[in-house]
Amino acid sequence: MRERLKANCDVLRLSDLVDMGQAKAGEEIVQADLADSQAVLAMVKDCQAIVHFGGVSVEAPWTPILQANIIGLYNLYEAARLHGVKRVVFASSNHVMGFYRQSEVVDALSPPRPDGFYGLSKAFGEDISRLYFDRYGIETACVRIGSSYPEPKDRRMLATWLSYDDLHRLITACLTTQVLGHSIIYGTSDNSISWYDNHLAKHIGYRPLDSSDVFREAVYARTGEPDLSDPAIQFQGGGFVKIGPL
Repeated sequence: MRERLKANCDVLRLSDLVDMGQAKAGEEIVQADLADSQAVLAMVKDCQAIVHFGGVSVEAPWTPILQANIIGLYNLYEAARLHGVKRVVFASSNHVMGFYRQSEVVDALSPPRPDGFYGLSKAFGEDISRLYFDRYGIETACVRIGSSYPEPKDRRMLATWLSYDDLHRLITACLTTQVLGHSIIYGTSDNSISWYDNHLAKHIGYRPLDSSDVFREAVYARTGEPDLSDPAIQFQGGGFVKIGPL
């Protein structure tokens, strides 16, 4: 998204825990630990909107998830409140809903069923963003991202795949829709196979233009018949539902 998001702003401020190198034209770089409240407060200063994709992005032990995804997100929303930022695009995850079966279709009102500590942290993120909207008016799009890769890697991703271009279209829609409120939207492309119903997010105006369908025959050819007794096949979270203590 680094190059794509430059089209959405005059100055793109980027941040990570690690060194991102030199800033390019139209960029600012702030190296910060999300668990450091003062660093996050300085990072958010003068921002008009936040696209928050930081934190631990896979299943991991509790402590790093707590620091980055829970304490870090509280720090981010406090910084947004203190600096008057009124819109956030929050990278939630399909793993908030990972223990629904692949035979089910979920929408924004379906109760969360996280498949691990990572999914649990994203459910917390959706809750804290709801609190900051209800109490302080900070609008948030909670984007339950499926699988954003150049192409689907396996049969599960035929349902969860989100192209890079569609991801940018989705972020742009969340940033530019007139009234965002507090919204949950599933981040996938226009895939024929889908477990997600976005009818409650029509107001965002996201229209995916890509589809996993063009990759289906190739994915089927390189993967074997699924074992229907495997929890990774039964549940939407895939392999995440089988990860034990870390």
